[in-house]
Formats: sequence, C-alpha cells, structure tokens
Amino acid sequence: MDIQPIHPEPTSFLKKYIFSTDHKVIAKQFIWAGLVFLLIGGLLAMAIRWQWAYPGREVPAVGKLLMPKSGGAITPATYASIFTMHGLIMIFFAITPLLIGAFGNLTIPLMIGARDMAFPLLNAMSFWTFLVSQGLVLASFFVQLGTGAAGWTTYAPLSTQVGTPGWGQTLVGLAIFVTGLATIMGGVNYVTTVIRFRAPGMTYMRMPLTVWGMWLTAILNVLFVPVLGSACLLLTLDRVFGTQFFIAGAAGGKGDPILFQHLFWIFGHPEVYILILPAWGIVSDLFSFFSRKPAYWYKGSVYAMTAVTILSAVVYGHHMFVTGMNPLLGQGFMLLTLIISVPAEVLFLNWLHTIWKGSIRLHTPMLFALGVLFVFGLGGLTGIFLGTISTDLYLHDTMFVVGHFHFTMAAASFLGTFAGIYFWFPKMYGRMMNETLGKLHFWGSIIGITLVFGGQMFVGYAGQQRRLYDPYQYTYLKHLHAWNHWTSMAAFGLGLVQLLFIVNFFQSMIAGKKADKNPWDVGTLEWEIPSPPPHHNFDVIPVVVRGPHEYANPDAKRLLGRDYLTQTEELPEVASKGAEGAGEPEAIGAE
Repeated sequence: MDIQPIHPEPTSFLKKYIFSTDHKVIAKQFIWAGLVFLLIGGLLAMAIRWQWAYPGREVPAVGKLLMPKSGGAITPATYASIFTMHGLIMIFFAITPLLIGAFGNLTIPLMIGARDMAFPLLNAMSFWTFLVSQGLVLASFFVQLGTGAAGWTTYAPLSTQVGTPGWGQTLVGLAIFVTGLATIMGGVNYVTTVIRFRAPGMTYMRMPLTVWGMWLTAILNVLFVPVLGSACLLLTLDRVFGTQFFIAGAAGGKGDPILFQHLFWIFGHPEVYILILPAWGIVSDLFSFFSRKPAYWYKGSVYAMTAVTILSAVVYGHHMFVTGMNPLLGQGFMLLTLIISVPAEVLFLNWLHTIWKGSIRLHTPMLFALGVLFVFGLGGLTGIFLGTISTDLYLHDTMFVVGHFHFTMAAASFLGTFAGIYFWFPKMYGRMMNETLGKLHFWGSIIGITLVFGGQMFVGYAGQQRRLYDPYQYTYLKHLHAWNHWTSMAAFGLGLVQLLFIVNFFQSMIAGKKADKNPWDVGTLEWEIPSPPPHHNFDVIPVVVRGPHEYANPDAKRLLGRDYLTQTEELPEVASKGAEGAGEPEAIGAE
C-alpha cells in the first residue's frame, strides 16, 4: 500500500487556507501566530526597559490609555505582570511556534522527500489547539486583577491563590497546559514523519542538519512537555479546587513548593535545547550552503546534537543550587552541566571549520547565521560560571543570569528564526526578500542585542538583582542608573530596527522579486521543486544518492558548470559508469 498517495488539492477557501491539512499552509499559520506574539512580547520588553530607564514616569503615547489609574506610569503590580508575561509569551507563544511550529512543518516533509506529514489532520489540530492557548493568554489581560504576575517560571506558592489571586494567573497556567497539548501533537507527528516518510536513499546520515535539529527537538517535546503539563494541572487544581500540592508552611498547607521547581526544571532545561536545537540545525546547514563547502564532520555534528539532547535530561538541578539541595547532589548536577558543554563546543568548532577558508556568500540568511554563532558563543562561555556552584551562589538571581540566557537561548533563537525566514521565504511565497533591508535589519539587530544583553550582564555582575521594580531604591545600586539608561536606549533602538523587517516582509510578500527555482544554489530536496511547491510537493518521490552538502566538487564544476550537486543528482559520467556496472564513487558529504 502506498503510504504517501497524492491527495486532490482542496478547492474551497476555508479548506485551502483556514482549516487546511497541508503542512505548508500550517507552517504559514504558525509564522503569523508567532510573529504577532513576538510583537506583543517585544512591546512588553520595551515597557520593562522604560521602567528601568525612567522609573515611575508616565509611559509615552499609550501609558494613560493602558494604565489610567496610575496616570500612565507602571506600578509595582503592573511591572510584575509585564515581566512575567514577556518571558512566557516569548518562550511558549512566539519562538516556539516560529522555530518549531513553522519551520518544522515547512522543512521536514520537503527536506526528506515526503508529500506531507504522517498525520495531516493531527497537524491541523495542533495549530488550532495552539491558537486556543494564545486566546487564553490574551483573555488573561482583561480579567479582574490582571494577568499572571508570578514570574515566567510560575514558582509556587507565589503562583497559587495565596500569592497571585484572581483568574489571570489561572488562565495563564491553562494556556501553558493547552499549548503543551499542541506541542505533543506536533512532536508525535514530527517523530513519526522522519522515521516513516523519508525518501528512498534518505538515510539518517543523509538528512539535512535542519531535520536533525527538528527531530531531536520533537523527541524532547514528547518526553518532557508532559512533565510541565502535569505541573500546570496540579497548580490549577490548587488554584481552582483548593488542593494543596504546592502550598505549605504559613499558608496552611501540607504540600511542597520545591516540588513545583523540580517539575518545572525537569522540563525547563530540556526546553532550552528544545528552542535552540532547531536553530542549531538551521545554521549548521546555512554555514555549508553559503560557505560553498561540505559541513565539517557532519556525523560529529549529529553526534554532538544527539549527546546534548540526551544530557539535557540530567542537568536541570543547576537551576536549583540555592534551594538547599544536598551538596553531593549539587556536585553531580554541576559535573553533568560542565560535561554538556563539551558536545556543544564540538558543534561550535564544526561551524568554525565549515566557514574557514570557504567561498562565503554574505547574503542575509548567512549574516543571521553568523550572528547565532557569535551570541551563542558569548552566552555559552558565560554559562560556565552559572553551572559551577561556587560562582552561581553569587550570580544566581542577578541580571547576569538574565543576560546569559538571553544571549544563549533568546538571541540565538531570535536570530536563527530570522535566518530561516530570510532563507525559506522564497520557498513559502515564491518571492525574494529585499537584501538591503535584510542586511540593515541584521546589523541593527546584532548591535542592539550585544549592547542590551551585554549591559544586563554588566549590571548583574555589579550586583543588580533581577525582577526589581525600581533598583535605585537601594543605595548600592544607584550608580547603575546610567548603565541601565543607556542599555534601555539600545533596547529601544533594537525594537525600532524590527520595523525594517516588518516593512520588508509585507513588501516582499506583495511585490518582491519573483524567486528562481533555486535562488541560493543549494542541493537539498526542497529546492528541486517549484516555489511555492505544489499541494503534494513531489510528483514522484525522489531517490536520494548523497548527503545534503555536496559543494566544491571539481567534477561538478567540470561537467555541470556549477559548484554543487543536488541530493538526487548523478554526475553524467558516473551515471554512464553505473550503467556499465562500475558502481558509484564516494561523494563528498555522503554518509
């Protein structure tokens, strides 16, 4: 039985564009949903930076409209809600749908030679379930007492009715639970599709590294998102039905607040890699594509990402060094945390080897990929201090931690997302994005990111605690006002630069230059079909004969007049030899 038949294309508008089961349409839906919430999360970040630059002063333009009772100024309670929802929205409702929902849906079937996902209906259900979770987040802003305000980690007992009464925090907890359901649906689909729907010849070691990143992320999602879901479910029971899983001590319960931290971080540290693995995969391919070289030690990169995936399950305790953890247990988590940096360093060095002495084409996707390399290197090095108990005791809960994870997770995922958008935009919409606007967007973003998150690390090392409404109430932090002020100016500049992307995105979608079939001259399967692809992707399922990074091949240059071979392409003389029974020579980048 053919497990990938060609299904007829839907004819009605609703089935074609709204309730579609086509993975490419669902990818676009995830992009739009993610970009809207990326804008919301970014505006909340601007509000945080305004408060640190001008504490207690009226927010310009929208302050009196949104906060009339305080004369347009951010109050301590409002500030708690702002930084809580900034973190939650960026992680669960912006970066996740963009990197995993959109690019996972778009790239996995196209890059492995499949006509669609293994479970198209489940794929559509995943998006609409995710949209429900976004609706719950928006609803939480309009209930009495406001939205969640317990920090993005929602630690109990602060996140129970004892600490944050009202329906806002409850709706936020339910939103995380519902988006977890959507993530598990997508994860099951991704894992099954890669295992069952690879084209003939597409062995695991011939898959693009983008697919490896998405697949490993999906495995982590299936394994660890249920842990977060259970924590949110128990927390909701505490809030709504009066149970006491996480309430203890003076609050009158017999539960254990630290239990919530364990449940959260058992998921929470794999979540760091859930968000970064897709970006790692994308930039690993882009470095090869735009350096015109095979990816250095392809198998080593696969092994490194796999090792990080496995080790991510056993390092979560470094988030809890200050909870009174048994010192011996703490030493174990510290050792494992330092060990996980080894495969990450292997991957980083492979990137450097790939671009070293390459014929680099500095198109916009490559610039954003290089930006990922820079910010991840900077964030990774600073993470060593936080993985070591003796230094973490001093730096824990300071702005140094905030700067570190923004470099490592937020900035790397952010830049990796834009690298993917600029690279696959022609595949999605059949048009090219403007290179000049794209490069201006990159340089404004990378400079702003470095100044903002570097400034956070500086004031954190100087002693500023995170989550302070007004740090300058404390005498020992007053001298940091100038640093925070200029960091906020950089943040406002970073926000304004994103307008270039918005203009570029819409302008290119409507009137951009028509894209060639293979505008980047790369050899992966998605660029062997028209842009945008037909409903069924491939008229005939392709047969793969080599890996995804066949560049700088002198035979290809001599016989075909170009420097690359596609994954399905036989060299003319090789094909003739094969017909004579001479066999196939080994190809660069093949398994």
